[in-house]
Amino acid sequence: MTLPLSCQILVAGSGNAGFSAAVAAKQAGANEVILVDKCPEEWAGGNSYFTAGAYRTVHHGKDDLLPLVNNVDEATAAKIDMEPYTIQDFSNDMKRICAGRSDPELSKILVEDSNSAIKWLRQNGIRFQLSFNRQAYEIDGRLKFWGGLALKTEDGGKGMIEDHKAAARKHGVSVHYSTALQNLITDPDTGAVTGAVVSQNGKTMKIEAGAVILAAGGFEANPRMRSQLLGPGWDLAKVRGTPFNTGDCLEMAMRDVRARQAGNWSGCHSVAWDANAPAHAGDRVASNEFTKSGYPLGLMFNINGERFVDEGVDLRNYTYAKFGRAILGQPGQKVFQLWDQRTISWLRAEEYREERVRRVMAETIPEMADKLAECGLVDRQAFIDNMEAYNKAVYAFQQENPGTKWDPAVRDGCSTQSSAMKLPLGKTNWALPLDKGPFMAVEVTCGITFTFGGLSTVAGTAQVISESGKPIPGLYCVGEMMGGLFYENYPGGSGLTSGAVFGRRAGTAAATEVLHGGSAVQESPRL
Repeated sequence: MTLPLSCQILVAGSGNAGFSAAVAAKQAGANEVILVDKCPEEWAGGNSYFTAGAYRTVHHGKDDLLPLVNNVDEATAAKIDMEPYTIQDFSNDMKRICAGRSDPELSKILVEDSNSAIKWLRQNGIRFQLSFNRQAYEIDGRLKFWGGLALKTEDGGKGMIEDHKAAARKHGVSVHYSTALQNLITDPDTGAVTGAVVSQNGKTMKIEAGAVILAAGGFEANPRMRSQLLGPGWDLAKVRGTPFNTGDCLEMAMRDVRARQAGNWSGCHSVAWDANAPAHAGDRVASNEFTKSGYPLGLMFNINGERFVDEGVDLRNYTYAKFGRAILGQPGQKVFQLWDQRTISWLRAEEYREERVRRVMAETIPEMADKLAECGLVDRQAFIDNMEAYNKAVYAFQQENPGTKWDPAVRDGCSTQSSAMKLPLGKTNWALPLDKGPFMAVEVTCGITFTFGGLSTVAGTAQVISESGKPIPGLYCVGEMMGGLFYENYPGGSGLTSGAVFGRRAGTAAATEVLHGGSAVQESPRL
């Protein structure tokens, strides 16, 4: 397909945010919408392709979500326990997890638009399911959802991107891969963005556009920028997703139109990641299965045989995006996750099955220490001693609190800390003895997902703001490129929701600006 040299809306980026913006622009009346991405077509989808497809949304309980999903029959529905996840719940999670730093206007829109945005995606053909495998435990015959997160897309990020591509085709969006933005073009009199210079197959050309929407990701695949902005050692982190998110469009916007920077430039989403995974890009077959998120059910030790985080400080949805940083800070950027027979069966098969991860099995803790020494464990005796101290602390807590019941679907209070014994680094929840062999361990490192620094935007429309504090006509920014929403950490599933919420707003606002002149109002789009 020949790349048109003019359009009404030009979108850069083929992930969830970019496709959401492009389809919203078409639905708002724009006739000519072009979406470009510098990656070849076989890498379409950006980081969205590599996600589990989880969307965090306000909802009123299972009756609100069941009409959206395709994997629940009547018998299963009767077994589901799902508390409503309210506006206040989501707002509180954003404040708590993001250290109170999230831009209040952006956060408010994310929360309040989340439900309608999910339903809008469903109308556009995105197939949703309840996330039984990731977000529910079967306890006493009931399927208990936990952590404020219940929805995922069918076949995760892979299925989501296929559905987004189908929606783009249906709405007549013109999609072009191997096409990279090089420069933004502006009107010399007004400063409005009027198009872009792109490079396609070695050929440079100009595309005139009424508005440009940037949805091209952060700088997580750029080791130089990671080291400079996130800090020393971050060039050694493994890249979870696309190798094409190298920060080009962020630097282009700051260079060409003096876009104002916003957000947590030293912060990122990073996770416990298979130490044997590829270093510089995700595997499009394995995708998110290299994640190793079963640590709340067990323990993590560094190569010196020491625990370094409270594995049970909070539900996994609120810790996995920050524990990657803690792992990167350990000697050798490698740690071991460990479980016994009490919890191995609770681990998610897609992450821990033998076909996906190298398991280290042992009948006893001393034998495990010997095997881990072959994998890099430096202090064998410290590992054994710390395991012994942990088990003693758990038994002391259980003796003092015989009525406390282990429950992985809630913060159960099963701890290592009692009046009889306290560990210097305790485990706050889900602490069980780890002494029932055979034992299993896996090697993990830090996998970086996306960066938190980005561009400043008008909250209601996602229009980019200049260094002078004024909105830049014709330029919008969504997805990972939008700064100010996440700080230090993020509530699991809120990244994809942000892409849909602000992608829809940017597409609508850009189309309004092009068709009618002036920006769209900042009210929530309606279905």
